[in-house]
Amino acid sequence: MPDKKILLIEDEPLLANLLKQRLEKDGLEVIAGHDGEEALKLLETVQPDLILLDIILPKMSGFEVMEEIQKNANYKKAPIIVISNLGQDTDMAKGQSLGAVGYFIKAQVSIEELVGKIKDFLTQKKS
Repeated sequence: MPDKKILLIEDEPLLANLLKQRLEKDGLEVIAGHDGEEALKLLETVQPDLILLDIILPKMSGFEVMEEIQKNANYKKAPIIVISNLGQDTDMAKGQSLGAVGYFIKAQVSIEELVGKIKDFLTQKKS
């Protein structure tokens, strides 16, 4: 799956590094940001194939980032997969209503499972 670019927005350094290294090992390019404002700045110039977005972020929440992406044509649009500790049905419903194509609760999914889901999604998207 070469040439696939992922924008990873995660403020927890350990998880961000683990995910970045694991995805890069599979030949994916990963651009990492650490807060909501940085996510929007990156989307002005980066054209990711997929956005991995945490919800609880400094400066601007993942939900706010998704709202901005929806209403601003300048941001490069890409499918969003949410990775969060927020696991309430209302949070998941809000994520989906804002365009998330997947919603994974960090405590309930391993890095390997998450990487598998990401690769599955990118493969389906291509076909």
